[in-house]
Amino acid sequence: MRQERSEDRGEWATSVAQLVKRRREPVVVQALRSAAAATIAYVIALHLSPEPAPLTAPLTALLVVQVTLYATITTGIRRVNSVVAGVIIAIAFSSLVGLTWWSLALLIITSLAVGHLVRVSEFVPEVAISAMLILGVTRVGDTAWARVLETLIGAVVGLACNLVLAPPVWVGVAGESIEDLARRMRQLMLRIGEEVAGRTPASLAAERLYEARRLDHDIVDVDAALRQAEDSLKLNPRVREGLLHRVVLRTGLDTLEICTVVLRVLARSLTDLAKEREPEPLFEPQAGATLEQLLSEVADAIVSFAVLVTTDVTRSAESAEERLATELTTAAATRDKLAQLFLEEIQRDASQWELQGAVLTEVNRIIAELDTEYRSRRLLEELDRCAREDRERRPWLTRLRRQLRVPRVLRRNRRPASRRST
Repeated sequence: MRQERSEDRGEWATSVAQLVKRRREPVVVQALRSAAAATIAYVIALHLSPEPAPLTAPLTALLVVQVTLYATITTGIRRVNSVVAGVIIAIAFSSLVGLTWWSLALLIITSLAVGHLVRVSEFVPEVAISAMLILGVTRVGDTAWARVLETLIGAVVGLACNLVLAPPVWVGVAGESIEDLARRMRQLMLRIGEEVAGRTPASLAAERLYEARRLDHDIVDVDAALRQAEDSLKLNPRVREGLLHRVVLRTGLDTLEICTVVLRVLARSLTDLAKEREPEPLFEPQAGATLEQLLSEVADAIVSFAVLVTTDVTRSAESAEERLATELTTAAATRDKLAQLFLEEIQRDASQWELQGAVLTEVNRIIAELDTEYRSRRLLEELDRCAREDRERRPWLTRLRRQLRVPRVLRRNRRPASRRST
């Protein structure tokens, strides 16, 4: 009986721990922020709007409180513009032609055209919706300005909620996606390595090629998560080194994408080689075992690289960089050994020397892409490019910084990048 009670308490404690952990997840935080903003906007609109059920205010707040502060500001401005444009069009049509079937069609066409002109992006249909709702009521003037008021209330409340309750930073989610992609690449490389060491049927090699091609879909998903993280870093008061985080994650994903492409080419080369050598093994026993070892070492380096680019500067970036450098050095030594074995095999039989050379070249390309010195140069180039674009896009801000003698954020960001060398 006591044992059952202790087990129940253990399960209850585990459930509470999971609930506390989920409470801090960005999805949960976003849901709570959206619900709070919509409720506050509705309460305020009840006191200020003449409408008995001012649902436009909570609807606007719900749409304005996006996952990032940058998206909230841009969405709020576009939504207010769309509603105001629709109201103005409805007032003009009500005073000129009223509501008929042909005026409704003309109203929709005009509203959609105006929506594109005022650049409200995804809220172009909102212009036509607002115009139709206003035109369909009896008291056009009162209802029109009530809708504008409710929209403004929702937009202001949504923006205020994001300023008071800072939106979640999605860098952790993007980092998990990058690491998960690297681990899937590692598993595929380990399977390929195990198979090349023995007799690999062409059909099995083709399956690995299909798996490598499916990694392209994973890249798309990770890219979407990274774009969300990049937006969450813009104008976020909780983030100090936003540009550095964006550049580190973006260049890291670019490197993994290149490695994914090279891995797909490697799987293609092994598939062609399996077709040529079937039913014989792909390589001699010693060369096959060395290639398996090399793919395993490179696979571990890919995961270490992903951990490095997603590790915070203040935590363990230096140890992650040292581990990656050690793994790349070991992989380079194994690559040289494999190159010598391939040379000896080609001297005995040169019938497939092109495919064997391609395998070696593709593995060497992955090692070169993961090199820490190459990545450091790439980071500095990206930071310089971002700084140059920032100066060209906002020259007035550059002049203001010089006058106030405030160091640029990009200069501050560049110093940690050199220490981290990621």
